Amino acid sequence: MGNKSRGLYAGNKLKKRRSKGRWHYRPYIRRTLRLKERSDPLEGSSQAKGIVLEKVQLEAKQPNSGMRKCVRVQLIKNGRQVTAFCPRDGATKMIDEHDEVIIECIGGSMGKSKGDIPGVRWQVIKVNDQSLDALLKGIIEKARK
Repeated sequence: MGNKSRGLYAGNKLKKRRSKGRWHYRPYIRRTLRLKERSDPLEGSSQAKGIVLEKVQLEAKQPNSGMRKCVRVQLIKNGRQVTAFCPRDGATKMIDEHDEVIIECIGGSMGKSKGDIPGVRWQVIKVNDQSLDALLKGIIEKARK
């Protein structure tokens, strides 16, 4: 048998043992110390608004080659700068500098980057409160500011 307490009044001891053991579980540590919210530019939220500073092209990781179209975005809520990917063909044509965009997580494992784009964790979903998807499909025209 293990060295776990048994008996009528063992409840407190078992509770203490469990709470000590939880500190060996990484997701518990990250959640309890709120490490994601501290390090995450979006501060734990799923989406954030930002202003486009510039358009950039990043080179894809090996073995792929190609320029991935991205934008540098300054978040409105805390002024931090992040790089966001522009999904689909011709998306960068719809986004200009000083546009207001909404970005969301790109969906890589454990909140990291996805696919062959190095260090990019976010993607653009809206431009000036219009869906980027709808703009690309030609459902709506880009609004004049």
